[in-house]
Amino acid sequence: MNYAAIKFCDIANGPGVRTSLFVSGCTHRCPDCFNAVAWPFDYGQPFTDETIRQVVDSCRPGHVAGLSVLGGEPMEPENQPGVLDMVRAFREGCPGKTVWCYSGYTFEQLIGECPARCRCAQTEELLSLMDVLVDGPFLREKKDITLRFRGSSNQRLLDLPASLRAGKPVWWRDDPLFEKH
Repeated sequence: MNYAAIKFCDIANGPGVRTSLFVSGCTHRCPDCFNAVAWPFDYGQPFTDETIRQVVDSCRPGHVAGLSVLGGEPMEPENQPGVLDMVRAFREGCPGKTVWCYSGYTFEQLIGECPARCRCAQTEELLSLMDVLVDGPFLREKKDITLRFRGSSNQRLLDLPASLRAGKPVWWRDDPLFEKH
């Protein structure tokens, strides 16, 4: 796996101060994607054990709320083994902090209800280690810059543990749209 960027002290991709890891590789290729440069799987730098150490160490201070994983597409089967290694190390090194994942795949695709190429051996464990899933492709016709932590109105902020328990999407409670769903 390669990664396009790491943003330390990021406040745009989840609540509080976070470290955001942008993986390389995406087959969605959404028109007007904010990070089209990261579509090729070979873009950026190799993801190594040193990268994992650097990310985990950056999340240890008390003022850092957690880790956000974006792309590219973290849930591409080619990326899931590396993302799983990252999230496992984060969970071990930063207990009590949150993991957010941004994916162009929907929750339903990721749990196997709908056909998609995203399901692989790591998918179930990876989802079980995450707290919030921002799901669905960016759709330029639904672009809305007033939305919190997402770019288009079709995208959902899902409480992943609650969604997995219910077997259906459950909105993240801190989302202002929660009461409407």
